[in-house]
Amino acid sequence: MDYVLIWAGLMAFAVFAYVILDGFDLGIGLLFPFIKDPQDKANSMNSIAPFWDGNETWLVLGGGGLYATFPLAFAIIMPALYVPLIIMLLALIFRGVAFEFRWRAETEAGMKRWDLGFTLGSFFAAFAQGIALGALVQGIDVADRAYAGGWWDWLTPFSVVTGFAVVIGYALLGACWLVYKTEHELQAFCRRAALVLTFALGLMIAIISVWMLFKQDPYMKRWFDYPNYLYLSPVPILVGILGFYLLWSLKKGKELAPFLSTIGLFALSYFGLCISFYPNIVPPNITIWAAASPESSLKFLLVGSAVLIPMIIAYTAYSYWVFRGKVNSEEQYH
Repeated sequence: MDYVLIWAGLMAFAVFAYVILDGFDLGIGLLFPFIKDPQDKANSMNSIAPFWDGNETWLVLGGGGLYATFPLAFAIIMPALYVPLIIMLLALIFRGVAFEFRWRAETEAGMKRWDLGFTLGSFFAAFAQGIALGALVQGIDVADRAYAGGWWDWLTPFSVVTGFAVVIGYALLGACWLVYKTEHELQAFCRRAALVLTFALGLMIAIISVWMLFKQDPYMKRWFDYPNYLYLSPVPILVGILGFYLLWSLKKGKELAPFLSTIGLFALSYFGLCISFYPNIVPPNITIWAAASPESSLKFLLVGSAVLIPMIIAYTAYSYWVFRGKVNSEEQYH
C-alpha cells in the first residue's frame, strides 16, 4: 500500500473542501458592498452564520496535515509564500471579527465600518489565496532541499491574475449560494451577478489554463504529448459543457443547480491542476515521495485521520442539514 499516495489524496481533498466551503462565504463578503438593502445584508450573513467558522476547519486540517505528512513541502512552501499566507490569515481573522461585531454595532456608521471590514477581509483572504496558488503553479526555486528564491518571487503578473481569478470564482460561488438560500430581490440580484461572474470566470479559466502551459515544460508535455491529450481532453470539454449548463440554469430560474454547477467547475479546474502537478507537490521537481514523512509516521497519522476526517464530514453534513432551507427575515440566526 502506498501511504504517500493516500496522504496526497487526503491533502488534496482537504484543500478542495476548504476552497468550496469557505469559498462561498468569502464570496458573500465580496458581494456585500453591492447589496444595498439592510435586511438583505442581514439575510446574506445569516445564510452563512451557522457554517463559516466550521468551514475553516478544513484549512486547519490542510495546513496541519501538510506539516505532519509532507514536512519538506511545508518547509519550502512557507518561506516561499510567507507574505501572501500571512496576509490571508490576518484577513480571515479580521473578517471573522467583523462578522460578529457588526451585530453589536450601536450606530449605523459603526455597522458600515464593520461591513467594510467584512468585505476587505474577504477580498484580501481570497486574493492572497490566489496569489499563493499562482506562485506555486509557476514554480518555486529549491536548492539543497530548501527554498532558494527571493523575498518577492511570489509576486508576478501570473500570480496577480490568479489572485483575481480566485476572487471572481469565490464571488460566483457566493452569488449562487444566495440564489439557493434567499428569495425575492436579493435572489434576483444574485442571479444577475452570477451571470456576469460566470462569463468572467470562464475567461479567467481560459487565460490561466493557456498561460500556465508556458510556465513549465512538464505542464505542456502532460497535456499535449501523445497519448495524454486523448485521455485528458474530456476535462476542458466538460468545463465548457458545465459552464453552458450553469448559464442555462441561471436563465431558467433554477435555485440549487447553479451552485452545484459552480462546484463542478471548481472541481474540474482543481482536477486539471492536480494532473498538471503530479507527481510533484512543489513544482518543478519536489515529488510527493521526496517530501513525505517516514512510512511509520504516515501509518500512525492515518489511524487518527480514519476517525477524525469522517467525524468532520459527518458534523459538516449534519450542520448543513439542520440549517437547510431558505433564509428569511422572520427567522434570524443572530
